[in-house]
Amino acid sequence: MDRLVNAPAIRFEDVTLGYDGHPAVHHLTGEIAPGSALAVVGPNGAGKSTLLKGLVGTLKPLGGSIDRGALKSGEIAYLPQAASLDRSFPIDVFDLVATGLWRKIGPFGGVGANGRAKVRDAIAGVGLTGFERRPIGTLSGGQLQRALFARLALQDAPVILLDEPFAAIDIDTVRDLLDLVARWRGESRTVVAVLHDLETVRHAFPETLLLARRPISWGPTAEALRPERLLEARGMTEAFDDRAPVCHAEHAA
Repeated sequence: MDRLVNAPAIRFEDVTLGYDGHPAVHHLTGEIAPGSALAVVGPNGAGKSTLLKGLVGTLKPLGGSIDRGALKSGEIAYLPQAASLDRSFPIDVFDLVATGLWRKIGPFGGVGANGRAKVRDAIAGVGLTGFERRPIGTLSGGQLQRALFARLALQDAPVILLDEPFAAIDIDTVRDLLDLVARWRGESRTVVAVLHDLETVRHAFPETLLLARRPISWGPTAEALRPERLLEARGMTEAFDDRAPVCHAEHAA
């Protein structure tokens, strides 16, 4: 627990992120405190998924910097959008969840009896006991997301990034996975989640970044999601030109 409590803040200093020289997130400055639960919201095309890629390190800034402190790459657990997973890959639930141990044992290390017990506990923790040998291609969307959350739990990372984790899954699964997010918060892990359902944000995430290519607001959720700010975010996203050069947008006020 001490390692989690002492995890560094993640700091953005005038960060611009994008692809092929074209910006998707402009001039973001701010700090994610250790142990916080931050929702990232905004219209389609607002740069939310791009921001997570910058956080995990798969996308380098076009400008500015992201300071992760002493965090190592394996200490940031990342769940991309479900559509990015190849469900035809021949792997069952147990083996998928077991990949969450790779940070500790390596991809070619033996799981061992203790590791197998941890995998079974993680599977039970998301309500999938009895599904251990089911191929992932036979799972429903909600069942697959439960398995992916079990894998995240096994990674034991101080920072967890979730990209639209509750999209197109049933309400019971959403409720159970939100309970797991609450447990992570209780363990002082930092959780950053891209979300669309504002009621879920208001219920489960005390802090929100409202993004529309540039930051519109960042702070306590009730303040960040004021109606006039949501309207501003929608207008800003529609106004941006995907062909814009890096410094097309002015710095956020």
